[in-house]
Amino acid sequence: MFVVIFRAKVRQSDAEYSQVAARMRELALGQFGCLEFTAVTEGNEEIALSYWPSEAHIRAWRAQSEHLLAQQLGRERWYESYTVQVAEVTRNYCFER
Repeated sequence: MFVVIFRAKVRQSDAEYSQVAARMRELALGQFGCLEFTAVTEGNEEIALSYWPSEAHIRAWRAQSEHLLAQQLGRERWYESYTVQVAEVTRNYCFER
């Protein structure tokens, strides 16, 4: 399993941003094999974690046409800066009551 860590400084957030983010989540989870997606915003800092079964799934998602457009809009309008890290999960622990 792999995790994509997306960290951004948000320049501006608007209704379209929220709609695009919801659509990207829907596509990633529903059509591209994303196993889990969690995003948190505090002030102008955002972090999103998405979990994937393989790097091939991540590459396919990265090249998806709607996602490419969202990336472009992010650079042009919504983000001051961002970083993306891809890591392989080598251990996973869980506790459930």
